Amino acid sequence: MVTKMGIHLFVTIAIMALALSPSYASDPSPLQDFCVDLNDSKSAVFVNGKFCKDPMLVTANDFFRSGLNIPGNTSNQVGSSVTQVNVAQIPGLNTLGVSLARIDFAPNGLNPPHTHPRATEILVVLEGTLYVGFVTSNTDNRLFTKVLNPGDIFVFPVGLIHFQFNVGKTEAIAFAALSSQNPGVITIANAVFGSKPPISPDVLTKAFQVDNKVIDYLQAQFWMDNN
Repeated sequence: MVTKMGIHLFVTIAIMALALSPSYASDPSPLQDFCVDLNDSKSAVFVNGKFCKDPMLVTANDFFRSGLNIPGNTSNQVGSSVTQVNVAQIPGLNTLGVSLARIDFAPNGLNPPHTHPRATEILVVLEGTLYVGFVTSNTDNRLFTKVLNPGDIFVFPVGLIHFQFNVGKTEAIAFAALSSQNPGVITIANAVFGSKPPISPDVLTKAFQVDNKVIDYLQAQFWMDNN
């Protein structure tokens, strides 16, 4: 027998489902940096995401990955290592809108300021102490920071510049969940000073209001990719 409470609950769920359904037209979120239109379909090799495997050929291994118990190599300039687990590592993540990363930090290790153009990130600290933060968009450019200890969680909104820095005296480990199968990462210093080909020094000198020699020095550095 259906009770009044049951009917009320059903109506509430139905209203919520309608509210969350795509009731308006919009473009799908991009799952890669760009997807250039091509009239010749025979020459088209990329789609927004991945091609789908025949469901009859799918196995449990398409949804499986081992190895996140293994620490990343932090013997580099920034003292950190990011082990990504996205659709490139687990094909079964295609279309599911989620991925994962393990971040290892040496003492004083830094995951440099970067953005994820396609994902919000939620990070949890397992070991160590991290100073984390993000900066809001122009024109406020507000900095939000927090010192995290084991069990603490922090959220980095999609597209905003953020960082994690090990302020403890021991190694640190954190795990991050991201709201895209392919969140992408743009490390700010690498992109600005390590682009290929290089950005014109005239542009960077004007943008950063520094001497041309400073830009020449920065562009001459080896910019470490910790991903």
